[in-house]
Amino acid sequence: MTIANWIASAAALTLTIASVVAGQTKESVESETAPPKLLVLVYQRFSFDKGSDRDKWEIAAARACQKLAVPNSWIVLESVTGEPEMLSFDPFDSFAQLEKPLAEWGTIYATHPELGRLQAQINAALASQRTVIAVRRDDLSYRANRIDLSKARFLRVLEVRLHPGRENEFAEAFQKLSAAYEKTESDLPWVVYQVNLGMPSPTFLAFVPMKALGQNDDLLKRRESLHAAEGEAAERMQQIAREAYARTESNLYSINPEKSHVSKEFAAGDPEFWMPKPQVTAKPERKKSRNSKGTDIKPRK
Repeated sequence: MTIANWIASAAALTLTIASVVAGQTKESVESETAPPKLLVLVYQRFSFDKGSDRDKWEIAAARACQKLAVPNSWIVLESVTGEPEMLSFDPFDSFAQLEKPLAEWGTIYATHPELGRLQAQINAALASQRTVIAVRRDDLSYRANRIDLSKARFLRVLEVRLHPGRENEFAEAFQKLSAAYEKTESDLPWVVYQVNLGMPSPTFLAFVPMKALGQNDDLLKRRESLHAAEGEAAERMQQIAREAYARTESNLYSINPEKSHVSKEFAAGDPEFWMPKPQVTAKPERKKSRNSKGTDIKPRK
């Protein structure tokens, strides 16, 4: 989540965390570039007339955070399809890990007023905002252990809202879909999250990281072979879609590294993208003054 929103949503999250942390188990931390176990998503829409200024403020805030010991990371996604919006993709290992940012951001703003001022300007440009927390579902994902988010440039996001009590049917459909992808040996993995807070329940989100837009062409080409791989399961999957799905929407987002803040370990997966070296503009060479005889005029000492 972008740094502004910890302060805005701290009160609501604190009440929720207290009741959930007790049920969490200790598990080993996974690779920095793997899909996180817990995902905080912040959907933001901004006033149209503040677009260029907002871009400058967000980039400046992200750069300021690179010089500070901030308590969390975020990846900024910008919509390519659907309504114009920004989606912040914030990785965590557990609800317990959320407590540290909630406790520390207030102090960071107080000790770095310029950063606080930038965040206030970003907040003032907001037209709407929604914060969502979702939990990874490995049993519904396809080769999620092969996903390296540091290599992604785009994300396809599928949102599926179900009718109440239809979670098991959704799980059945996605397990059958995953099995069909395995048969075709698709090299395009996806990861599924179940929304825990912030959206009508039950809602699931499927993320497909892409290195290039051309991978969408591969998806289109695989339709026939995928349908053949589904076999008899195809009819059952269509039945589940008709009866269990209340709403689906698929959109494409591009990743903006300048507005993102990731760890050094994450950025090491593709440093040229995440930590590009600033371009140095060469200073124009001063022309030497010449006198009427064509010789150089030396400056007075």
